[in-house]
Amino acid sequence: MPGDVWVVGDAYEPYVGRWSRLVAAEFLAWLAVPAGGRWLDAGCGTGAVSATILASADPKSVTGIDPSEQFVANARERLDDPRVRFDVGDGTALPYPDSAFDAAVAGLVLNFVPDPSRMAAELARVTRPGGMVAGYVWDYAERMQLMRYFWDAAVALDPGAGELDEGPRFPMAQPLPLAQLFNGAGLARVEVQSIEVDTHFRDFDDYWSPFLGGQGPAPGYAMSLSEPDRAALRDLIKSRLPYAEDGSIPLVARAWAVRGRAA
Repeated sequence: MPGDVWVVGDAYEPYVGRWSRLVAAEFLAWLAVPAGGRWLDAGCGTGAVSATILASADPKSVTGIDPSEQFVANARERLDDPRVRFDVGDGTALPYPDSAFDAAVAGLVLNFVPDPSRMAAELARVTRPGGMVAGYVWDYAERMQLMRYFWDAAVALDPGAGELDEGPRFPMAQPLPLAQLFNGAGLARVEVQSIEVDTHFRDFDDYWSPFLGGQGPAPGYAMSLSEPDRAALRDLIKSRLPYAEDGSIPLVARAWAVRGRAA
């Protein structure tokens, strides 16, 4: 089985980045952090959350950090703003002092780190007392439909594909485990909220072509297949998707968001 690949930012954007930006807007509105804050975007990837913070939260500064040098380079190219900086580093060992930020967030990353408890504790450590610590993950098991259609078809053709399916692979991506994660990090007033956005695809090519970029579990699996097997997977998904009269594909994506206050 292929591993998770996070290298090509321009391939990640059409797959997940464009939808993460929609979730990020609602996520930040829910956090309601006052203007002028110092933000940390941990696991910043290509900068989707950082860009949304800059556009809507009126921050004093934004620091993004990610272990992928390629994604950080992509984020630096995309965001030319004096308020933002990007570092290469590990979210479970943040290179920042205690209480350095007013808000620390992690978008679509908590389930991918080897020790999410350690990352939650680090987010709490670098946030000032009373500051906001928050994150969000996809509802892989149910309402992240673009992935569910993919994996349900993949497993129907190849039961071994279930080892990569984010639904069973990441049981943490549900309300109760997320709340337990943040409570275990010593955060106060922990809450979990669902955020649902429309993921409307122009046509099947708009849906399918991002899976050919190889970034993340599902695209990585698709590109590990032989051409005939990949074609069989493509055709099965195509036959199962819902279509509007104009040939577009109306799907939805739900994320689970969690927030708490640093002690």
